[in-house]
Amino acid sequence: MSDNNRYETVLLFGAPGAGKGTQGNILGHIPGFYHLSCGEVFRSLDIHSPDGKTVYDTTSQGKFVPDELTIKIWKKSLEGQVALSNYKPHEDILILDGLPRTIEQVELVKNHINVRRILHLVCTDEEAMIHRIRRRAIRENRVDDANESIIRRRYEVYHEKTAPVLECYPQELISQINAMGSPAEVLQSVLKELVPVQSEHYRRLGRKF
Repeated sequence: MSDNNRYETVLLFGAPGAGKGTQGNILGHIPGFYHLSCGEVFRSLDIHSPDGKTVYDTTSQGKFVPDELTIKIWKKSLEGQVALSNYKPHEDILILDGLPRTIEQVELVKNHINVRRILHLVCTDEEAMIHRIRRRAIRENRVDDANESIIRRRYEVYHEKTAPVLECYPQELISQINAMGSPAEVLQSVLKELVPVQSEHYRRLGRKF
């Protein structure tokens, strides 16, 4: 698949609780960006459907959804957003949060996304992140985040399966972002990296600012 047929994409990358969803939600309100969270897509599934039951059973144990099923659900959701004109691939940069999570998924999505930048939200205090996740679980009534043992299992899986994903991409695409600051401080760092990406995207489209 040529670059013209792939989604222009920025990846939000980081450990659980790093703030990917917070930053993605903010960026999704900026014209020219469209945010898609794999976690939100999973949580929106009907848990009585075959796919929804599989997703619920695996995530509630702190495990990853099988790779092929993850890509199937992701593609269906994104195509639905295109059909609704919520996401306009020829204009918007896709802010992709929570995918790819494994080396296998890197291969499965490479023909669908053209990665322009990877924003790696770096957490230096894992215990603070775990506390952040538990507070979020209470606030948002997220069952998958309520149990500390499950949260710690998610971290183990992240270090084992997701961290190596960064090694699959050229290092010059990766920007390290300190995720330990306030949301506004993190956003400032994120925008510093994204403004040039969007500017270049608009230039390629021949659009004026």
